[in-house]
Amino acid sequence: MPAKFDPSLVYFVGAGPGDPELITLKGYQLLSQADVVIYAGSLINTELLNYCKPEAACHDSASLNLGQIIDLMATGVQNKKLVVRLQTGDLSLYGSIREQGEELTKLGIGFSSIPGVSSFLGAASVMGVEYTVPEVSQSLVITRMSGRTPTPEKESLESFAQHQTSMAIFLSVQEISEVVSRLTSGGYPAKTPVAVVYKATWPDCQIVKGTLETIAEQVTDAGIRKTALILVGEFLGDEYHYSKLYDAGFSHEYRQA
Repeated sequence: MPAKFDPSLVYFVGAGPGDPELITLKGYQLLSQADVVIYAGSLINTELLNYCKPEAACHDSASLNLGQIIDLMATGVQNKKLVVRLQTGDLSLYGSIREQGEELTKLGIGFSSIPGVSSFLGAASVMGVEYTVPEVSQSLVITRMSGRTPTPEKESLESFAQHQTSMAIFLSVQEISEVVSRLTSGGYPAKTPVAVVYKATWPDCQIVKGTLETIAEQVTDAGIRKTALILVGEFLGDEYHYSKLYDAGFSHEYRQA
């Protein structure tokens, strides 16, 4: 029995990191029933549009401004069409969802958000790593370098680097040399492992591994200038410890040593 969705709402859907099979089941159901799809064409894998019905009106938002996007949404809802706004990864990270929601609210239009798989999760999966290695790192900082969209001063790369925990840095690979400079001046040793993952989970995914000492030159040589994550931290290194959860000598609620 197919799910039923409310055409009086706009549905924001996280498209996932690239592999079209990594969209959620709910996201797939929405795409397959949508009458209007507004997708981030410069970022998503457009193979996802193959899930749409042939008569669906699909609009690439790459060349649209906020007002034009809202007009498409509002027109669709007013005409009792099921409207889906398809955005890359997960909506909660660098998705510009709040401003779209605020504008819809001003028009008296409700919305619902369907989460997706973020690229920082896709990057970890293609590398077969975890960010939270016992006794090495139990925290993950997700951030970006300040650019045309500034970051608050208290959230500088240098300040985060003081903790030397795991980091996933978005939207910054085009400034890889500056990223390295800020991380090392903040406290990461030059030998800290780094990986740059280009288009995680896409068919043309590329992984470059190095250290803060070498990664800038490696990324330049690889020709990677966008659509890549910078992963930093000892979670990428050779040191690791097994967790206590499955340790035969460790008791907990469900198992006695």
